[in-house]
Amino acid sequence: MSKTPKIKVLLAKTSLDGHNRGIKVISRWLAEKGMEVVYLGQYQTEEMVAKAAIQEDVDVIGLSFLGGEHLYSVRMMREIMAREGLNEEILFLVGGVMPKEDMGELYKLGVDMVFLPGTPMEEIVSFIENNVRKKVSVAERD
Repeated sequence: MSKTPKIKVLLAKTSLDGHNRGIKVISRWLAEKGMEVVYLGQYQTEEMVAKAAIQEDVDVIGLSFLGGEHLYSVRMMREIMAREGLNEEILFLVGGVMPKEDMGELYKLGVDMVFLPGTPMEEIVSFIENNVRKKVSVAERD
């Protein structure tokens, strides 16, 4: 009987936004809920996030925003994910402080879910658990 692998979540902040308290809380909470968390920290580029996602073989990419760069960064991230073949296999989430008017555009750009401040942690965990696109390894297929 094979053990179900932990959901692997990569969290990062792109651009020069230095506010990281929220993403640190999310990182800790997801780890406490049994997920494997790769926290890249602040000041990451979209290229760095994509490279880490490939190297770490993650199930989820989560980006946190506060400084107003969310549309630009998500657009860049999606372009890189498409180029690297990451679109269908990785759940793409964003969170932080963003105008509600931008949520529609974020979804059009390919974000799977937007979490605004005040979202209950159980809602985030539940969304990930219910929507993660698990990859089947060769060993599991045999």
